[in-house]
Amino acid sequence: MHKRHFERHYVERIGWLRAAVLGANDGIVSTASLVVGIAAANAGRAELLIAAIAGLVAGAMSMAAGEYVSVSSQADTERADLEREKFELATDEEHEREELATIYIKRGLDKELAGRVAEQLMLHDALGAHARDELGLSDMHRARPIQAALASATSFAAGAALPLALVAIAPVGSIIAVVAAGSLVFLGILGAVAARAGGASALTGGVRVTFWGALAMAATAAVGHLFGAVV
Repeated sequence: MHKRHFERHYVERIGWLRAAVLGANDGIVSTASLVVGIAAANAGRAELLIAAIAGLVAGAMSMAAGEYVSVSSQADTERADLEREKFELATDEEHEREELATIYIKRGLDKELAGRVAEQLMLHDALGAHARDELGLSDMHRARPIQAALASATSFAAGAALPLALVAIAPVGSIIAVVAAGSLVFLGILGAVAARAGGASALTGGVRVTFWGALAMAATAAVGHLFGAVV
């Protein structure tokens, strides 16, 4: 009796992982930077909480809308290409078979074998064969606008909730330090976990995300301090 072989590849996670990591990262960075910038202008806890909540809601909606529009455009392009392939298969099947065989020849098959493979695949699922081998489309990588929008909005809100919670619990005189330090820790953990989930180095992922988060907070703190001093 043969043991059933089961595999999961990192590439299967690309669709949701990209949206989730991008959303959470933006949620932490944008909200923490907003809080640090406003706090540097000598704002009180109440003002910081309102700003953080507003940033969370606005950011989550913006991420959802942007991701939906972007991925919907990709889905529209995919559908248009598939419709074109359907038409070409219906009107010039022989040319499409030759086109498929040419693709396999370029991948290393000899002409005779490539022709037989193309013929068999055309008989089994002509549109699927052309979608996969000519257009590079597959169910694994298919654009899913609603899934991407929900993942982005949810992850942004989750990320933004972290610096928001720090604002609520940190001593008034230490809000900037607590939010900045705590957010950088969150970013480092997020970068490391995301990198590991994608099969990359956790250290590299953590350092990369933390660096850019620190840079963003430093820039907004400088702006807040400058305008706060002017006012």
